[in-house]
Amino acid sequence: MIDRPRRLRQSAAMRALVRETQLPAASMILPMFVRDIDAPVAISSMPGVVQHSFASLAAAALEAKQCGVGGVMLFGVPAERDEQGSEACEPSGILARGLRAIRQAVGDDYIVCADICLDEFTSHGHCGVLTADGRVDNDATLRHYADMAVVCAQAGANMMGLSGMMDGQVGAVREALDDAGFQDVVILAYSAKYASAFYGPFREAVQSRLEGDRRTYQQDPGNRREAMREVRLDLEQGADIVMVKPALPYLDIIADTHASSDVPVAAYVISGEYSMIEAAAEKGWIDRRAAIMEALTSVRRAGADIIVTYWATEVAQWLKEGK
Repeated sequence: MIDRPRRLRQSAAMRALVRETQLPAASMILPMFVRDIDAPVAISSMPGVVQHSFASLAAAALEAKQCGVGGVMLFGVPAERDEQGSEACEPSGILARGLRAIRQAVGDDYIVCADICLDEFTSHGHCGVLTADGRVDNDATLRHYADMAVVCAQAGANMMGLSGMMDGQVGAVREALDDAGFQDVVILAYSAKYASAFYGPFREAVQSRLEGDRRTYQQDPGNRREAMREVRLDLEQGADIVMVKPALPYLDIIADTHASSDVPVAAYVISGEYSMIEAAAEKGWIDRRAAIMEALTSVRRAGADIIVTYWATEVAQWLKEGK
């Protein structure tokens, strides 16, 4: 035989030498939750993930930086909510305070991303403000996103994660940031965000009060071409990075986005994906480390330049140790 592909698999050193897809720590972003509490609170459906106090938040962000993780992404968990999600736009609100705590800990030369959405802050749990008959008011919500983004930029965020799936959100936030003098703040657009069954644990993490579902603004899981329309519109409005969420059930969408976009592509391995692997590993049904690495590598292989993952710091430590 002339062709013996197994020659290139015969040792760990050889496999590492010819590996097509690498998973660098710098390509990962760590999502974090902050709440006004004295000590971290475990999230029962996400083993190993916590709602941080300000002190533990700052320490965890610094640890991520020191391990080589590319950046952090912050979600706020407010004590009070109202129909407008008012605290999202407050300079003294939980998210802005958390951003300031992170920035103070990590310095100016690190990526700190703010989640720009109202779902954590509204009493009804939707990603925008509602009309009198209970529908999400797209255009009124854009004004809230714009105000929220400016507040977060003032608090130290140098990247905005636009996760609400409102039409025109990228353009509205870009204009507001530019007008406020934040032309260099990056917009990470959740361009293809699907109405997924895998968000459940996240809703515990932010103590969501969602009534109903989000299918009128998040994408239908059966649609593929529509995602490319969403990506195109976000790029036309000035998105610097486009994202697919969730990741593992939508590897085809990640690949399509990578093929059609001339900006970096991100993917978010979300709470339910995380929890499934953690639960199966806890049962002894799978090798935890091997499953995590395989899952993240598959997302990278599909075309994600950036991966948002709750495993970011741990995986960075493994990579540092050569494991």
